[in-house]
Amino acid sequence: MPFIEKNIQENIDLKTTIDQAIIGLGVAGNFAGHLEQAGEVNDFTNVAVSESNAPKGIFPFYLPSKTGHHLESFPLSSEFIKAPADQHNIQIEPEIAIFCCLEYEETTEEKNKKVINIIPKQFAAYNDCSIRREGAKKISDKKNWGNYSKGVSSQLILIDKFSKGGIMDDYRIACYLGRDGRFHEYGINSPVLGYSYLYEKLINWMIEKMNVQKNDGPLESISDLLKQCDYPEYALISIGATKYTEFGETNYLKFGDKLFVIAYDSSIYSKDLIEELINQNKLHCEGISALVQEVV
Repeated sequence: MPFIEKNIQENIDLKTTIDQAIIGLGVAGNFAGHLEQAGEVNDFTNVAVSESNAPKGIFPFYLPSKTGHHLESFPLSSEFIKAPADQHNIQIEPEIAIFCCLEYEETTEEKNKKVINIIPKQFAAYNDCSIRREGAKKISDKKNWGNYSKGVSSQLILIDKFSKGGIMDDYRIACYLGRDGRFHEYGINSPVLGYSYLYEKLINWMIEKMNVQKNDGPLESISDLLKQCDYPEYALISIGATKYTEFGETNYLKFGDKLFVIAYDSSIYSKDLIEELINQNKLHCEGISALVQEVV
């Protein structure tokens, strides 16, 4: 975790260690068509949403608690994905993650707090790598199987404002898989503006869900988890996976695969140029947050 700790300390002035201060959360169903491709749409049959295109809920993937919870293993790496020993049906989930400050307010219930603000500070390319596990009761059962089960780029980009007209407007998300000497497009190249909920609408929705979401069906009570983790100051929130190409939808990861999730400024780079930079191994450039991982 040093790459995350270093960057957050420099840009957010984090004084404590990552495993004590940050919780890992994800938004489910925030890009049209992804849940259907992932075979997960039936998991949310009984989940009520306010709008037809609204995300389905928030799930945890890392908890900085000391209670023996299975999500306490720190899963993030900028270099590797470790395949689970007993399961090999894992897929890349290419998306954007935002590093945020969380603000709380005391409630009338003793020692309880509610989230009153989420302040995005930085964003990065993210791989919400997931097991396609039939019969999993919770989303989180598919998300963290130990160290090196997730990915986040070490190239963090400062957010000027998390609203229309800000730096993120021009960014796109690309995803490729390198296998047997060839590169395959794994995720459909998509604009950040293609998210169903983004900016103020996403923030308001997340604040509500963090406070009222129940432990029901595939979802969990985020307010209970925040309390269990002693109300962490920071959150890494992945805001939803894009759709797959036909190759991505039908190919699970294998040992030796090389994964690329790239968030790039489309006012600077074209898709063709990004592919050239992948082939030249020159992705450490301004306007790019690149995550490159090997499956081990």
